[in-house]
Amino acid sequence: MLQPKKTKFRRQQKGRMKGNATRGNQLAFGSFGIKCLETKWITGRQIEAARQAVTRYMKREGQIWIRIFPDKPITKKPAEVRMGKGKGAPEGFVAPVTPGRIIIEAEGVPYEVAKEALRLAAQKLPVSTKFIVRRDFVETSI
Repeated sequence: MLQPKKTKFRRQQKGRMKGNATRGNQLAFGSFGIKCLETKWITGRQIEAARQAVTRYMKREGQIWIRIFPDKPITKKPAEVRMGKGKGAPEGFVAPVTPGRIIIEAEGVPYEVAKEALRLAAQKLPVSTKFIVRRDFVETSI
């Protein structure tokens, strides 16, 4: 499961996510990708499930890039605990995503294979996504 090796602080405030992604909103590595269309927190487990779905469908051919990393710690208090007495213990890590953010990129497989693999990955994520293709992409016989 994805998580940082070390963090400066164990707990972090929730923060607010407004507006669209200004960074990580263009294809940088692959010819295909899935772009996020809403604001959400994506957990390390969800990212890992999506990665496994893509890798399995592509039969370990081609290459994939995961463009988000869960580095925000999320805390949770135990069930049926009274109010107060401080913030809860760290539960896991999330990656905050805003609309326009590229989540996964793929390269080295035909268009149909990439489209289906990324569709399967998108099903594992809690956000609505859009399949995108590089503007200068030309289908060649691989």
